[in-house]
Amino acid sequence: MQQLTQKLGSGDMVIQELPYPQVGKGMVLVRNHYSIISAGTEGSTVTAARKSLIGKAKERPQQVKQVWDTLKKQGPVQTYRAVMKKLDAYSPLGYSCAGHVLEVGEGVTEFKVGDKVACAGAGYANHAEVVAVPINLCVKLPDTANLKQAAYNTLGAISMQGVRQADMRLGETAVVIGLGLLGQLACMILKASGVQVIGIDVADAPVKQALKNNSVAAAFTRNTAGIEAKINALTSGQGADAVIIAAATTSLDPINFAGAITRKKGKVIILGAVPTGFERDPHWYRKELELKMACSYGPGRYDLNYEEKGIDYPYAYVRWTEKRNMEAFQRLIETKTIDIDYLTTHEFPFEDAPKAFDLVVNRTEPFSGIALKYNVDTAISKKPISVGVVQPNGKVAISFIGAGSYAQGNLLPNIPDSHAVTRIGVLTNTGTTSKRVAEKFNFGFCAAKEQDVLDDKTNTLFIATRHDSHAEYVLKGLQAGKNIFVEKPICLNEQELDNIIAVQQNVQKPVMIGFNRRFSPLVTQLKQKLGSGAMSMIYRVNAGSIPKDNWIQDMEIGGGRIIGEACHFIDLLTFINGSLPKTVSAMALPDPNGLNDTVTITIQFENGSTGVVAYFANGSKELPKEYLEVYASGHTAILSDFKELKIYGKGKPSKKKLLNQNKGQKEMVAAFVNGLLTNGQSPIPMADIFAVTRATFKVLESIQNGSQPYAV
Repeated sequence: MQQLTQKLGSGDMVIQELPYPQVGKGMVLVRNHYSIISAGTEGSTVTAARKSLIGKAKERPQQVKQVWDTLKKQGPVQTYRAVMKKLDAYSPLGYSCAGHVLEVGEGVTEFKVGDKVACAGAGYANHAEVVAVPINLCVKLPDTANLKQAAYNTLGAISMQGVRQADMRLGETAVVIGLGLLGQLACMILKASGVQVIGIDVADAPVKQALKNNSVAAAFTRNTAGIEAKINALTSGQGADAVIIAAATTSLDPINFAGAITRKKGKVIILGAVPTGFERDPHWYRKELELKMACSYGPGRYDLNYEEKGIDYPYAYVRWTEKRNMEAFQRLIETKTIDIDYLTTHEFPFEDAPKAFDLVVNRTEPFSGIALKYNVDTAISKKPISVGVVQPNGKVAISFIGAGSYAQGNLLPNIPDSHAVTRIGVLTNTGTTSKRVAEKFNFGFCAAKEQDVLDDKTNTLFIATRHDSHAEYVLKGLQAGKNIFVEKPICLNEQELDNIIAVQQNVQKPVMIGFNRRFSPLVTQLKQKLGSGAMSMIYRVNAGSIPKDNWIQDMEIGGGRIIGEACHFIDLLTFINGSLPKTVSAMALPDPNGLNDTVTITIQFENGSTGVVAYFANGSKELPKEYLEVYASGHTAILSDFKELKIYGKGKPSKKKLLNQNKGQKEMVAAFVNGLLTNGQSPIPMADIFAVTRATFKVLESIQNGSQPYAV
């Protein structure tokens, strides 16, 4: 299928052939009939992409700071890879579309194949022939629906949420500042609610458009002489009950102007992207004005449970969610309560989408809404998309399922270049990522379905998806007879672990997990010096805070930080002392969100060694992340953030300092591939993988049961 993409680095925009989207649980697959270009949001994205690197840096100072922080902590190689991943990626465009349902995912009951639907969401409702959308970002339409108008779905919901935040009553007066698409839609929705609407814009064309189409009672350009007096006269000398700012600017004029024209104790709603540093006097303070933000489509936005898992808010307690806003907008269209037909000033066939964006960026002629129309009669194939010439299979034939930031920065670049290693295919949730990864890392094709990477061409499967799918893909890979490399964790619960153990022991295929730290050169040196045997170990991890709404913190998707990350540190202690965990206990610092990510873990090993993992999410960002001390037989080793190792014994301490941090990713991938080439085995014993994984589950049990020790 074809999709419009752009590279952030070069600004190159192209329609290209990409793999069919994956239809996950709770999702629907939609064939687009129309999608709408948002001149504001998408226009700024495209404009920024076409700027020089310096221009991009000026627009994104926060990201520049992140790059600098990465450089200081991880060195130039990892920083370069992270930056180039962003710049070279194929970025999807679009977030508002309409079409008909092609397929429904597991658990979907409210949609069926053939239904007309309108879709929303950046990364979902793209400018593409086919899109995969979660059910709470998709609304069902009547058979009579006009799909071009319905494609304004996202923009309509955003405007409606702004109107809801204004909370206006019949007969009140609203001023809408900014008469682009969002502003025009807000005007129509307000008018349909019985509100007198006054429109303001800096340009003459949108003012005339609003007046001509009767969406406002009055409208003025911002530079109209005596504009405040005119608005005052239209509001019986009181000022507007509410002002909705739907503009996009860095100027403070909209917020200060809103203060001047709003009545005492009135409201100002920020719908667009404007600064809010208003002047306190003479208006905002003396009038006791109320400032409110409108968060995109409405309640549910940015909530993983709502948008990704499809968990709805109770109707009685959250009357208007983002999906209900979309449904209400579509009803206004269907009943002809509002007529948005005039908003579409241009329509382009999808294959001319780059020309449409040239119009947006260069503004060669006046425009408002720009619709892209798709040819729905063309056949769409689910076949893999060939990228390069597939070489004859070597002894190790690799495919990837999942290829996000970590895989692109730490796994894919470190696959050895060898005639014995063949790169077969790549499968990810998004075709844009699959295509770019396949091109950049010389794979033969990007896949459209699981079977493409589970057939006989592949004998080694790398799994780098979100944590909740690891166990599923490990089992599918083993049952298909593949060698497995899976990013940590291998699974999220003991039942999944038991299933993996049973299948692995039956098929006798190696399973490798991404415990890279044991392969770090400084760890290798430490191990050689201290050997195995009873030792005492203290591992302090300044992990830093991750918001509770991040997918990693979600126990169903990410497993939480103990299962998702602390497994690394338990594994390293296991490797260093040379025996398996025997018992574990843990206690967590109480926190209001119950995240259990500031925790102290105590481990006793089979050979008598003891280890403490002090995992802290509440420390300073300025402190290096990882610090390890190991005491054994009169020696003490201190490893500082995988950049410096000191070993104390008799005489002068030995020291080794690296120019850049090395956590062993390159060495880990090489060890795995070389193990397959030489003896067909994983460099990490199965017993270590399974015991360390089970230990993380026991850590959670211990926390839940008052720090009680649990046998592993």
